[in-house]
Amino acid sequence: MNQSLPTPSIRSILLDIEGTVSPLAFVHEVLFPYARSHVRNFLREQFGSGDVAGDLQALRAEHALDVEQKLQPPPLVNEPRSAEIDSIAVYVCWLIDRDRKTIGLKSLQGKIWRRGYLDGTLKAEIFADVPQAIEGWRRLGLKISIFSSGSSLAQELFFAHTESGNLTEYIDNYFDTTIGSKTAVESYLRIAIVLSLRPMEVLFISDIVAELNAASSAGLQTLLSIRPGNRPPDFPSRHQIIRSFSEISLPGSLS
Repeated sequence: MNQSLPTPSIRSILLDIEGTVSPLAFVHEVLFPYARSHVRNFLREQFGSGDVAGDLQALRAEHALDVEQKLQPPPLVNEPRSAEIDSIAVYVCWLIDRDRKTIGLKSLQGKIWRRGYLDGTLKAEIFADVPQAIEGWRRLGLKISIFSSGSSLAQELFFAHTESGNLTEYIDNYFDTTIGSKTAVESYLRIAIVLSLRPMEVLFISDIVAELNAASSAGLQTLLSIRPGNRPPDFPSRHQIIRSFSEISLPGSLS
């Protein structure tokens, strides 16, 4: 049975990707392995370019913090260049194995995935209800935005190369963790400001309760996404549950 949106005042929908728009398995079993297997060659080709300089600087700073915190990351070396590249690649794989959400890693991954999307190796897997839903929301005048730990580049590439075609025409904004952590209340307040909306006019859909709690504390409306393959919440949630975007019934045009 369809459910109405939490309030008729909703003017924008903010979507998580992993476990909400796309199966968890696509990220962990396709995207992450692709980055792992291509990072070394990518760095060999791009090491001296300005395109990755900021990412490498961020990774070195993160490594120093990992050492300081005694997390025992694989060592980085400074020379010769081939050994330095190899050590960075090993460290990147170490971070991927720990599903780190840091900006340097996510930015570098996005650049690696760009090649896979552009040459057709990668096609983003999305749930079947997603294209029709976002097309319908756009017809009703709703702003549609994405908030993911993946870089904004990776997000746009994802929606440009889905199994259902290019869906970027329906997406207004791509927010990544440069705006703040997904579990920080301030991040959602900043997003509302960028959207020029009151927080209560934004509906956030995610599979992570901690993210929904932060969004709710910021004043956003929330829905908990329960998709096939998702990890069930460890405790009862106060957020209304949906298992498909088709369950959401929009109360008329909001344009």
